Amino acid sequence: MIAFDYSSVNSISAAWEAKLKFPNAEFIAGGTNLVDLMKKGVTSPGKVIDISHLPLKSITEEKNGLRIGALATNADVAEHPTVRTKFPLLRMAILAGASVQLRNMATVGGNIMQRTRCPYFYDTAMPCNKRNPGSGCGAIDGYNRMHAVFGFSDSCIAVHPSDMCVALAALDTIVNTEGKKGKRQILITQFHRLPEKNPEKDTVLLADELIASVFIPENKFNKSYYLKIRDRQSFAFALVSVAVALHVEQGVITDSRLAMGGVAPKPWRLYTSEKLLNGKKITPELFREAGEEAMRDASAFKHNAFKIPLGKKAVTEALKRAVESSF
Repeated sequence: MIAFDYSSVNSISAAWEAKLKFPNAEFIAGGTNLVDLMKKGVTSPGKVIDISHLPLKSITEEKNGLRIGALATNADVAEHPTVRTKFPLLRMAILAGASVQLRNMATVGGNIMQRTRCPYFYDTAMPCNKRNPGSGCGAIDGYNRMHAVFGFSDSCIAVHPSDMCVALAALDTIVNTEGKKGKRQILITQFHRLPEKNPEKDTVLLADELIASVFIPENKFNKSYYLKIRDRQSFAFALVSVAVALHVEQGVITDSRLAMGGVAPKPWRLYTSEKLLNGKKITPELFREAGEEAMRDASAFKHNAFKIPLGKKAVTEALKRAVESSF
């Protein structure tokens, strides 16, 4: 880790002003991802701007949904009464994502902004367009078992690591940002970028912007489940994960939201599976069809072809568990 300057700010405007003044700076709050990246030399900011004292920790139930401050910890979100009762999918995803110790430190904004855990990204001796644009992608012809089957490009096949974001994507969450140019509201499904020709850019966030809060719209979902399939139960990253939120009346799915993790550079919404499910009577055959539809456009590499049949079965199983749930 190289030497760096440190400063702390007490307002959002001071935060983005400091970022504009020091382009090589990074914001830090819980630091559960940034510190690791700095230790390994993946990123080397000349200045670290501490935003942990900003007034962005509240979790507030509003008329049309729930607003969560960017600095609310994952632990506080998971245990909030409104999240427990009205947004259980989010709680399940957070609890699947990390240990108690990490949940106590990690923030909502930091979770959304965390970078891929691709081993080629973390190994500075290997080529990685996300870390060093133009150097190549070591994973394409390397060991790519954990990598994407959707949304990748010739420049990058890494996946987004967050569990929380998969649930937020399924819940049509809005990310609220602030910066020099003012405030923006961005659907989380549009917040993370696909790699295309600029894999080093993970999100649409501007250089001086920071996340202020997220807003989860009110919904009528009465069946939810988050299924995470991983190599070991002890908080490994997902091989495949599925977030399911359904509104079921008399055995008929009147509305649905599905998203997957571990399969793409961003949380991956399953719009065609949702369309297939809506208005249909629940049957095992319907859930199998939804699983098949979910993976219809998937494309594998040498070591991750197993993700396609696994994804089909995961979607089917997640739907089954959702309708059996009490939420």
